[in-house]
Amino acid sequence: MITGTGLIWLGLAAVAVLLALVIWVRMPAFVALLLVSLATAVISGIPLAESVGVVTGGVGKTLGSVAVVVGLGAMLGKIIEESGGATALAQYFTGKLGRKRVVVALVIAAFILGIPVFFDVGFIILAPIVFGFAAVAKIDPLRIGLPVAATLLTVHVVLPPHPGPVAVAELLGGDAGLLLTVGLPISAVTVALGYLAVRRFSVEGIERAPSPVEHAGVNEVDNPPSPWTIIGLILLPIVLIMIGTTSAMLMDADAPGRSVAAFIGSSPVALLIAVLVAWVVLGSQRGWNRQESSEVLDSALPAVAVIIFVTGAGGAFANVLVESGIGQVLSDLLANSGLPLILTAFLLTATLRAAQGSATVALLTTAGLLAQPIVDAGLSSLQTTLIMIAIGFGGLGLSHINDSGFWIVTKYLGLSVKQGLKYWTTVSTIFGVTGFLVTWAVYALV
Repeated sequence: MITGTGLIWLGLAAVAVLLALVIWVRMPAFVALLLVSLATAVISGIPLAESVGVVTGGVGKTLGSVAVVVGLGAMLGKIIEESGGATALAQYFTGKLGRKRVVVALVIAAFILGIPVFFDVGFIILAPIVFGFAAVAKIDPLRIGLPVAATLLTVHVVLPPHPGPVAVAELLGGDAGLLLTVGLPISAVTVALGYLAVRRFSVEGIERAPSPVEHAGVNEVDNPPSPWTIIGLILLPIVLIMIGTTSAMLMDADAPGRSVAAFIGSSPVALLIAVLVAWVVLGSQRGWNRQESSEVLDSALPAVAVIIFVTGAGGAFANVLVESGIGQVLSDLLANSGLPLILTAFLLTATLRAAQGSATVALLTTAGLLAQPIVDAGLSSLQTTLIMIAIGFGGLGLSHINDSGFWIVTKYLGLSVKQGLKYWTTVSTIFGVTGFLVTWAVYALV
């Protein structure tokens, strides 16, 4: 069985082989991920009889949370797009704000909407809006999509009520309210600085694959729905999710309404309700019969099938890296490095994030490893909170092929794996490093 640094070299080799298969050999990402996952599992010492279970278990764990959300989100986006709603919304706000303010407005909207909504749900909901605004304002969709995705991810890893930050606060004995209070301005500054940095990227003229929510031009239709109808449909699942998260924070565990709020506020149920409402409202407004509306919704699923399968295979690879012990070896090396505590927190989380893909798992693992050192350091509540924020930013960057979010963002934006690593991985890392530097600067002052 391979141990110690051998596991680290195995992990690096697995990533290198995977990239070579996808980028140069042109092997389908789904096949390449499964092949490398199985090979890594066997070479790391996982018994043959168990290796298949580790791979399929990773697929199952990932798709259990992703497949339903992606499918329903795609349906909602499709019917909004086909009804002309995305174009109507884009034309309305582009006319009100002007072409130059469109990107900033969507980034601000992503920041606000991202507080109660999971990263993948928020991006899937906003994706058709991104392309609608891009078509109307004649802006490359990457110019909008990349900072919107990075903004949603920033909020997801730093601010309650998202599960990662909440769990980190619990493990480190911190105050989730203080985390929200301090994390909000730091996240806002991070997004602003990150956006300014991303603006310097040259993305125009990049050859992209078709996105499942992209049309060749502005989708003009007769009698399009009102922009406010579209806003209402977008906000509906978000409001329901907010109800669920707020009730969990404010209501007693045995309160009669809490279970109901949690039920309707879960991402799958909230999106299902939104799809049903859109099916009735937009179908009626456009004069579609129920069959025509159903066909529009069904047509969304083939386009996102690749996204779902590739995301599941990415989960398989991530699970192999966890079960083989590669991530643990890396974390042990950093935890014993003797670096400043806040820097160790950031680097350890970033390493774990890069090693196994899940930002939430990276946050929780780091918090568990550093809980005792933080107690021993005798830090103030504010200093502890800033270390919690640094942990969050460590989970923001280095989004790559073992991260389900990588595949969602790249496939929705029409990027190849090579382009995804060049643009999305870079953008997420810029936001993560920027956020940490801002946090470290504040930490130095307190």
